[in-house]
Amino acid sequence: MTPLGLSEPSGRYLSITDREEIAVLRGHVSAREIARRLNRSPSTITRELKRNGSRQGDDYRAGLAQARADHRSQRPKPTKLADCQALRQYVQDKLGGAERWSPEQIARRIRVDFADDEGMRISHEAIYQALYVQGRGGLRRELTTCLRTGRALRKPRARVDHRRMRIKNMVMISERPAEVADRAVPGHWEGDLIVGKNSGSAIGTLVERTTRFTMLLHLPEDRGAVAVRDAIAGTILTLPAQLRRSLTWDQGR
Repeated sequence: MTPLGLSEPSGRYLSITDREEIAVLRGHVSAREIARRLNRSPSTITRELKRNGSRQGDDYRAGLAQARADHRSQRPKPTKLADCQALRQYVQDKLGGAERWSPEQIARRIRVDFADDEGMRISHEAIYQALYVQGRGGLRRELTTCLRTGRALRKPRARVDHRRMRIKNMVMISERPAEVADRAVPGHWEGDLIVGKNSGSAIGTLVERTTRFTMLLHLPEDRGAVAVRDAIAGTILTLPAQLRRSLTWDQGR
């Protein structure tokens, strides 16, 4: 135990002893020099002075800094909705109002209505958790009925059943000729579809198994089955017949 009756944190965090040293050295040496003496990163010291110093930034007291750090590390942390009455009232009014705003709409609109107030910020996920997760309070539980789903419990996102998405009459990879597996004969290809960020773009790849020679399929507008098939046909037919023996396409979804 420390002299203030607080438990000493692990070496990862600043201790009350470290903070007392900071308080003594501050004003006499730079933050970088304090960091060197405490064997800490300079950013750790500057962050400590900013977060746990006085509000005016011209004073630093070890005991007060330790108390602030201990309070900040408490778990579970109180939510913004539980702490801020104005924020809580705004969210409740929008959820339970005539328009029955969704949490997503509230999270976007509050930035417009309180453009200059950083304290009036909340994510839609925080609103959902306040409604559905026990102990994350702040909102009246009955407000769940105001959500457009009307569910009192949050429904997990359905998982995709890949077994239902198999290609009809698909030839299994185990049925490929033996010469494909040993890579001794060129002309056997592997194909895949690469989808870009937010599904905004796509490109197909054809890789020859023996030489690893790669060809790209241009898919500027459509990545559906028909578009991919046509791109494969247009590309593969540019090769000699002896290099067009088989194609194994990655099944994926």
